[in-house]
Amino acid sequence: MNAAVATSVFGAAMLLTVVLGLTAVRGRGRGKAGLAEWSVGGRSLGAVFIWVLMAGEGYTSFSYLGAAGWGYNYGAPVLYVIAYMSCGYAVGYLAGPLLWSYARRHGLVSITDMIAHRYASPRTGAAVAVLATVFLLPYIQLQITGMGVVVATISYGTISLNWAYFVAFAVATGFVVVSGLRGSAWVSVLKDLLVIVTLAFLAVYVPLHYFGGYGELLGRLDAEKAEWLTLPGHDSGGLGTAWFASTTFLNALTVVIFPTTVAGYLGARDADVLRRNAVALPFYNVLLFVPMLLGLAALFVVPGLTGADSNLALFELVTDSLPAWAVGVVGAAAALSSIVPMAVFMLVIGTMWGRSVIPLVRGLRVREKAAAQTVVVLAGAVALLMTYTAPNTLVRLSLISYAGMAQLLPMLLLGLLWRRLTLGAALAGLAAGVGLVAWLIYEHHDPVWGVNAGLVALAANVLVTLAVTALTPRPAADPRRDEEILATL
Repeated sequence: MNAAVATSVFGAAMLLTVVLGLTAVRGRGRGKAGLAEWSVGGRSLGAVFIWVLMAGEGYTSFSYLGAAGWGYNYGAPVLYVIAYMSCGYAVGYLAGPLLWSYARRHGLVSITDMIAHRYASPRTGAAVAVLATVFLLPYIQLQITGMGVVVATISYGTISLNWAYFVAFAVATGFVVVSGLRGSAWVSVLKDLLVIVTLAFLAVYVPLHYFGGYGELLGRLDAEKAEWLTLPGHDSGGLGTAWFASTTFLNALTVVIFPTTVAGYLGARDADVLRRNAVALPFYNVLLFVPMLLGLAALFVVPGLTGADSNLALFELVTDSLPAWAVGVVGAAAALSSIVPMAVFMLVIGTMWGRSVIPLVRGLRVREKAAAQTVVVLAGAVALLMTYTAPNTLVRLSLISYAGMAQLLPMLLLGLLWRRLTLGAALAGLAAGVGLVAWLIYEHHDPVWGVNAGLVALAANVLVTLAVTALTPRPAADPRRDEEILATL
């Protein structure tokens, strides 16, 4: 009976998700709209839609599963998520309008577009699209896996993981292929309403239900689990102060050039929307304290969770204490926290390939939007297939995803701000950074002397970039371009 009620609530939420996504393009020439309308919402989204869309990018299934699991396993190190996202919004206050202005001025729709235009090299844009896809596919797979775990849990085991994986793929693909970024923004409204309501409720209910209030919970944490409350946390393998600071710094820079973040930037109606958004978004991060705290609470309620089971710390509390209909609502919020970012990940991969890679294939004649939509389906299908057949392959790739994406920082941001930077220097730095971070992580040298390996690789990247630039003849000055950049700051 519990399974039927919870899955019925969940199913209704998924149906509403598809309807919202398809309704988003009603009256906007769905069949005739071009790539810009599909991939960046026609550059017309206002402050509310940009806020919920970009909040959706920061609030994924990790927030329900990984944040609670990290809190359960390690404690304090999980706070890096709140730190880097808040700092990243501050960086985005400057970087967002810069990227938006450059892309709008030249009709660009992705980071690969910008790189190809900045260095006058379509092949470089295509190569970066392939590299970025390698780093983004694991995120799609992780969202599919996260939603599968959620659905299997809230159905009390009556829905298998394999069916749950397919539902995640089908729902996300269904609305994003048709409605693009605008559909993701509309669905984000539903997702954020459910997230805010469910986490606000759980923040009050769980401490009262299990401990009689926060005083007892915090008192027990201080008395019995003090190791979880300070860095480097409990059994974290060295995630101390240097790791926390370096990871916060690296991720705060990287998040502003992450292709999904840039999709949100480019969908904005104007640069002021992005500035207001950067000011407002940190308030949303307050919600992230809830799953982290509930993960700590689970230490006393469901002790002994190990390995991947620790990611279910929050849902163990939910299924143990709430009626089935409430379990379904919490499960729908967590599932949408997988579907929305997964949809945007697939959308940006499709956009990059449709604009940068496929046009270079000789003899292939296909519209950019149709090509991008086809790639969306293929990217999602690859991630789904890998989830079924070789889940550890993409999970291993995810180890270097964020640190690897960070290596695009000099090529993109430094390239836009510094005319002196040449293509050869940017490529040399990128190769050095990606190669070093892959070696460090796969050889288990992360952290490096307590510092995030991605930041060490980025430092090498910048040094190589500067050295090659110094050895390269200076390009002719272009005052008009300098004025263009300054006008965005």
